[in-house]
Amino acid sequence: MSKNEFYDVIIIGGGPAGLTAGIYAMRAAMKTVLIERGMFGGQVAITKEVENYPGFQHIGGIELGEKFLEHAKAYDLEIREKEVAATEPGVDYHEVRLADGTVLRGHAVIMAAGGTARKLKVPGEHENFGKGVSYCATCDGFFFRNKVVAVVGGGDTALEDALYLAKITSKVYLIHRRDEFRGSRILQQRVFAEPRIEIVFNAVVSEIDSDAGGVTGVSLKDTKTGEERQLATEGVFIFVGFSPNNQLVPAGIKKNTTGYVITDEKCETSIPGIFAVGDLRQKYANQIVLAAADGCTAALAAAHYVESCKASGKCQQPD
Repeated sequence: MSKNEFYDVIIIGGGPAGLTAGIYAMRAAMKTVLIERGMFGGQVAITKEVENYPGFQHIGGIELGEKFLEHAKAYDLEIREKEVAATEPGVDYHEVRLADGTVLRGHAVIMAAGGTARKLKVPGEHENFGKGVSYCATCDGFFFRNKVVAVVGGGDTALEDALYLAKITSKVYLIHRRDEFRGSRILQQRVFAEPRIEIVFNAVVSEIDSDAGGVTGVSLKDTKTGEERQLATEGVFIFVGFSPNNQLVPAGIKKNTTGYVITDEKCETSIPGIFAVGDLRQKYANQIVLAAADGCTAALAAAHYVESCKASGKCQQPD
């Protein structure tokens, strides 16, 4: 193994959390490498427009992701566009194995793999993403002011975002495949009391209809009778679940029942020296600004961990 394959900090993921961690790790004079297999910016890069990141009243998602990347590169952060195959915890150091067989070793690992919104997997969904199809009401709701939208889902997120959209739009169709919601009772009471929300029970979206300008409506199928019908709507907000990308999280790290990594306030996991940030870890909300904050916190904590470990002689670098 060449000497340059050992790092103070290894970051897995190039979204807002990972890139912010890279900035702060470099500022702390840590020898750092960031690994990203896909598009830098994470979920931000597939968001058409962002209007709730401080300092930018209006910016494209791809552009914001590029600014994160440019900022990190300004500190000469080493970046490898590779796929990670496994993360293996150790005592003196941890190992990150890449798909091409390369093994990177480091005292600290920051896992920033993010998460993925679950899809309906129906015709018109993928084609109209950013043109009426959204997975984030707080991100995109503003663009549907005084318009008719549909919300798909029956959990807390769907109910909360239907209520949020009801304040902005002229009408919200809340579509759920069952005859009762899974969300909390208090949210259900608020939804039932909101005049701008029309509830559509026992229905699934079979297709998202559109024209050259974007979404025009949804095709529904009754789960009991099989009857089909169309609803006219300019936006479709899908909240059928969000899955953390936890495939690379080592088995010894604690996760909650939905797969999110449990950390302390420093974003450190149950294994010392391994941190989880952004949409991968359990927290109150998933927002760009919170992901960036996680990256900052984890990098500062990782730098302190590495420095303390080296000072105590506990962290040994292999020959």
